[in-house]
Amino acid sequence: MTEFRFCKPSEMARSEFVSHFGDVYEHSPWVAESVFDQGLNDQDNVVANLHLKMAETLLGAEKTKQLALINAHPDLAGRAAINGELTAASTAEQAGAGIDQCSAEEFKTFTTYNDSYKSRFNFPFIMAVKGANRYQILESFEKRLGNDSDTEFATAIQEINKIALFRLRDM
Repeated sequence: MTEFRFCKPSEMARSEFVSHFGDVYEHSPWVAESVFDQGLNDQDNVVANLHLKMAETLLGAEKTKQLALINAHPDLAGRAAINGELTAASTAEQAGAGIDQCSAEEFKTFTTYNDSYKSRFNFPFIMAVKGANRYQILESFEKRLGNDSDTEFATAIQEINKIALFRLRDM
């Protein structure tokens, strides 16, 4: 079981915990606040255990809060990426997948898929891109555009929890 390298969440004050873990879920410090308010113990110094508590918090949240979190995520290879407006974590994740190396034609394809996806589902396409490349991401776009809204909502939440785990492991 891997513990956090540079901190012990169970020993943090609320403000320190939220400052440290508040952006694990994109622009949604309420997840960290809720987890802290549930109470922390030594088991939460283990990455997998804290992740489980955070993931369960998201899964137990009202659908409106879940949707707000989904909508807090940027489009992959979208305007925010092009304009340098992503969080540091999102920038690193997209660069790691080679999205920052897209050709003009690939950017156009991403834009088309982003627009089609948002038009169909009313929220952005979410994928934990760590370990994937841009071709796999585009393939996933194609497959998931055929899903129904409930499936995609559930998939977005699953992918957000994967992103959170990757971010926690990097801390």
